[in-house]
Amino acid sequence: MTKTPDILCIGSVLWDVIGRAASHMRVGSDVPGRITRLPGGVAMNIAMTLRRFSMTPALLTTVGRDAEGEELMGEAIRMGMICDYMYRSDDLPTDVYMAIEGANGLVAAIADAHSLEAAGEKILRPLADGRLGSAETPFAGLVALDGNLTEELLQVIATSPLFAATDLRVAPASPGKAERLLALVGHPSATLYVNLEEAGLLCQSAFETSADAAVALIKRGAHRVLVTDGGKSASEGTAGDIITQTPPAVMVTRVTGAGDTFMAAHIASEAQGMDRAASLTRALNAAATYVSGETPL
Repeated sequence: MTKTPDILCIGSVLWDVIGRAASHMRVGSDVPGRITRLPGGVAMNIAMTLRRFSMTPALLTTVGRDAEGEELMGEAIRMGMICDYMYRSDDLPTDVYMAIEGANGLVAAIADAHSLEAAGEKILRPLADGRLGSAETPFAGLVALDGNLTEELLQVIATSPLFAATDLRVAPASPGKAERLLALVGHPSATLYVNLEEAGLLCQSAFETSADAAVALIKRGAHRVLVTDGGKSASEGTAGDIITQTPPAVMVTRVTGAGDTFMAAHIASEAQGMDRAASLTRALNAAATYVSGETPL
């Protein structure tokens, strides 16, 4: 019998291929390092962190029936995720993300999420056909949504009755896709998790601090926001009520997945009854530990 999920993670589940080098890199650099392949994607990264906080996520995504997809689904099941609601395609290959990281941070990355984009609304079928909910009795619970979905699908979600009762937590997949989230800025239950650059893209402005960005996003119509700025301050709040904290200083050894770790730790903390300040502190500590390399992927 399928377990009842604590949260739905909707979006990209793919293989992360990451090349990391200990030296600073620039365009054209050719240096020694390590190349790893690990389960990744925004929805998967969030789900993996949620599992470390003893939550049970269900994945709503597409994974191919190719060898890569079978292996990826097997890894997700092994980690304790619910995979019964995945859309499995005979024609679409399993997506992949490739990145290069140096001592100076992320050098370049390419996210091939074409299969997720092609699957479109098919990944939402369990929310409509009665397995997880329907238009008449929508799913009432936590949903983590990632910005790798197409702008058209995000616009559908913004007004869909299937999401009318959800506690919607939203993250852009990258600064390059941040503007896709404009459709969800006015959603009455959406919490947006963005970094300073992404906040600037959504507001078509530049901000000095996370608090400034949070205020601007709320003025633009956001219900609730969390804005991070790397090792600098992070702010959380709603209209007229912003709290700001500074993460612990650590040596950065990796960056891919840090934002997803922060978001998942914050969601888990609130789900476990922690207050706003404690939830933000715990999320910042989890992200700092992650980028320091102390927590395994």
